[in-house]
Amino acid sequence: MKFVSILLITLLLTMTAVAAVANTESATTDLTKKNFKKHCASCHGEDRLGIVGPPLIPQSFKRLKAKAATLVIKNGRVATQMPAFGKTLSDMQISDLVDYIYTKPTHSPEWDMNAIKQSHKISHAPESLGNTPVFKADMQNLFLVVEIGDHHVTLLNGDSFEPIYRLKTHNALHGGPKYSKDGRYVFFASRDGWITKFDIYNLKVIADIRVGINTRNLAVSDDGKFIIAGNTLPHTAVILSAHDLSPIKLIPVVNEAGESSRVSAVYTAAPRQSFILALKDFPEVWEIPYVEKEIFVHDYRYEMPEYTGKPFSIRRIKLSNYLDDFFFNQDYTHIIGAARPEGERFPQGGQVIKISSGRKVSNIDLPGMPHLSSGISWKYKDTRIIATPNIKKGIVSIIDTKDWKTIKKIKTKGPGFFMRSHEKSPYAWVDVFFGPHKDLVHIIDKQTLEIVKTLQPVPGKTAAHVEFTKDGRYALLSIWEDDGAVIVYDALTLKEVTRLPMKKPSGKYNVYNKTHLEEGTSH
Repeated sequence: MKFVSILLITLLLTMTAVAAVANTESATTDLTKKNFKKHCASCHGEDRLGIVGPPLIPQSFKRLKAKAATLVIKNGRVATQMPAFGKTLSDMQISDLVDYIYTKPTHSPEWDMNAIKQSHKISHAPESLGNTPVFKADMQNLFLVVEIGDHHVTLLNGDSFEPIYRLKTHNALHGGPKYSKDGRYVFFASRDGWITKFDIYNLKVIADIRVGINTRNLAVSDDGKFIIAGNTLPHTAVILSAHDLSPIKLIPVVNEAGESSRVSAVYTAAPRQSFILALKDFPEVWEIPYVEKEIFVHDYRYEMPEYTGKPFSIRRIKLSNYLDDFFFNQDYTHIIGAARPEGERFPQGGQVIKISSGRKVSNIDLPGMPHLSSGISWKYKDTRIIATPNIKKGIVSIIDTKDWKTIKKIKTKGPGFFMRSHEKSPYAWVDVFFGPHKDLVHIIDKQTLEIVKTLQPVPGKTAAHVEFTKDGRYALLSIWEDDGAVIVYDALTLKEVTRLPMKKPSGKYNVYNKTHLEEGTSH
């Protein structure tokens, strides 16, 4: 009997050891690694740590089960650049890829404060540069055009539409550049974690720093003193000095149960003097004040101080659902958010959270997958409405901010990604980014809520992302291709004025509209 017991123990230990090896990257077959390199690495990186696509390691799959991952590889994923491989790879090859991306990498990906400090590079001390622009232009009517085709940014004169300067950037900028309040400085975030500060007046890079391995986006405090960057890998948020990007604080994104989360997005809530973080892996929103102040709860039942917010402390707002994407109303009192639908537990639809009380005040009828971070607002009759495109359904949802009711769903030719307008424009523009009609752009009358014209700028080429000049007179549209262009339209007659060749211009960002929180653009 003793011999049998020893034999059983030995067998169990052997099985455990085999299982442990099977759960490591080294156990993956060469064929699976070759398939990954051929089909996945260009977007997700050979090390699986993400490039333009997200990291493909277990830390990224807290909400995506293996069965669902199999369907994503087989059928693609709505509202992303993820293609379908069901006709390219066999079921067994797809199953092997799923096993591979759910295994731990040989080297655990980490990026701590020491690594952040070591990456910091100051190219020009801000105080060493002059305070007068080295070129002539209306400094409030400049555009930065992000060209992801060859990783450059073009500084564009918004009056003459002539390029002023072209800057080489880190790979795959994401989340849109963010300006200092006076418009002199701009901050970029790249997918692979690099933050860059650029002086527009002097056309010089001030500093670079790497805050993570895979980064979502950044935000700038309203007082111009601080930057926050949110990461998907590692699960952290990083506070930097806006002066020279020197690191101030590393914040692990962990809930009270000790579970960590990726950051979905970070934004600045200027009236509250705080940053707002949406989290990917547990249903919380964080408010992080960047000045010391009392955070008050304002509710119809009572008014009392909730706590004294120390700079960079965390206020946890617990929710009934995730917020993968969100939008502020125009006065920053409410968050309007939505998540990817995930069955009965987390069904489709949106929710409205009053920031001061941290309470949900309403659900919103939002089918499909609204792209709320691209939402806009305007005055309509006796109210203010919010409009959001939808990256899963061909609709634009119009929401009344008085009662949070959806008052209209405008049918479009397909799912859209970006929506833009301007306070002085009678029209809102929405693209049809996904599907066979990607070359179309709808023009919506803001008072009748009807599509009054549909443009086809370049047949067969993706048309997307409109941004207006400071005065709302012109609208700039991207042809989202490697041999693309920025097309300038008269915003009233809707006639083309000129076009500028660009390398896959993904977005255009006007200094005035962004720094003045113009209602027709995302904030």
